[in-house]
Amino acid sequence: MTTTETASVRTAELAVHLVGGRVAPASGTRRLHREDPSGSGTVTTLVPATGEEVTAAVDTAWAARTAWRRTAPAERAAALRAAAAAVRADAERLGELLTGATGRLLGQSVESATVAADLLEEAATTGLGAAGRTLAGATSALDVVRREPRGVVAVITPWNDPFPAAAGLLAAALVTGNTVVHKPSERSALPGWEMARLVAGALPAGVLNVVNGDGETGAALVADERVALVAHVGSTAAGRRIAAVAGARGAKVLLENGGADAIVVDSGVDPRWAAEQIATGAFTNTGQICTSVERVYVHDDVADAVVAALVEVADGLVVGDPAEPATTLGPLVDADQLAVVDAHVRAAVNAGARAVTGGAPLDRPGSFYPPTVLDGCPPGADAVTEETFGPVAAIVRVPDFDTALSLAGQSRYGLAATVLTPDLGRALRAAEELEVGTVKVNGVFGGAPGGSADPRRDSGTGAGYGPDLLTEMTVLKTVHLEAPVA
Repeated sequence: MTTTETASVRTAELAVHLVGGRVAPASGTRRLHREDPSGSGTVTTLVPATGEEVTAAVDTAWAARTAWRRTAPAERAAALRAAAAAVRADAERLGELLTGATGRLLGQSVESATVAADLLEEAATTGLGAAGRTLAGATSALDVVRREPRGVVAVITPWNDPFPAAAGLLAAALVTGNTVVHKPSERSALPGWEMARLVAGALPAGVLNVVNGDGETGAALVADERVALVAHVGSTAAGRRIAAVAGARGAKVLLENGGADAIVVDSGVDPRWAAEQIATGAFTNTGQICTSVERVYVHDDVADAVVAALVEVADGLVVGDPAEPATTLGPLVDADQLAVVDAHVRAAVNAGARAVTGGAPLDRPGSFYPPTVLDGCPPGADAVTEETFGPVAAIVRVPDFDTALSLAGQSRYGLAATVLTPDLGRALRAAEELEVGTVKVNGVFGGAPGGSADPRRDSGTGAGYGPDLLTEMTVLKTVHLEAPVA
């Protein structure tokens, strides 16, 4: 990586890959340019890996797989602990890189790096658990079911929360004995590269390889016949393409893709508390989290009070430079995402919704959009049915809890949902009836470590983080052993 600076523009170039423990200069001719979303004028140039460079990375991972799978599980766990320590020690710098690339608030960016270190440490512990089971067979024989690594795993991660997404998948693949080729998102290439380099530095050469690039680079990686599993966190469209290519050759696919998460606000809740929950879900990281709240179904009995309180919370947010401590809402990741958010809001207003606060891009450098509350959204508006991925709370007023629960379940996405209710019976009904990976009751974010969930429908397939992800990274083998005949 090289960096230059003039009086008005700071530029950085990422033109390297990591193969076999060595930083290799990129040989491609394509260039991707990205500007700091805060409008500072900083430009990052990425040189994507060529097909030949992707093949070289897979070659290396393939060659390293036998030695790594034979490495004692305790040694693999120790390597992950060392990686966690390296990431934790460099969390401040990693956070600064993430803020510069995506506009995430600096404090949140640093915390995100710390969470990544936590995930690496967690896998080092859970990875030492049961690796199979003994069967009840003949007393003269031994029958066991073994869990074995799949081989080479491709890990393709997103830009919006790249540190935990990468750390969770890399740790699960590595601790179970797989080797990895990792492609961070081109939208957060620098922070993704730097964290992956730290993790790779704690491992034997060739166990973790990193190729930088875009969708074309990822497509070459997914198509390689030696990649046994592809783990992807990102858009639904990209996930579908990956599933089609990898599935056609029999590879395992783990997908955590788009979401349009609902929150149901029942009668009897405290309006101010409900508004704060909605705001946390809709506006954190400028609404750019897979499990951000995008659809808000509010009972008519409390709708006026909830909307008024939500507007008050939204208007109290400080939009600005994400590196400044006073800022509570940063920019969107780029102009493309700004255009998507603006289009969804305009379409909702044209269909009858009312923007009671926000509702248009801010007139300032960078990709800034204000916290927006859309009241009276038609249930079929794009802001309700599609993934907006911006600081927009789309309010749909409903006459009763049953209607809210029914509408919350009517989505092609199935990542997560939240229910705010004082009624235990309704909470239990929601947990049973909502067909999503995660149901949260009276708390929009949070949860104990070690949880696992399967996304539904267009939100993906396969276990998310937690112990069950380790299982996904392995294959079963039954061994029947008898003593030789004398």
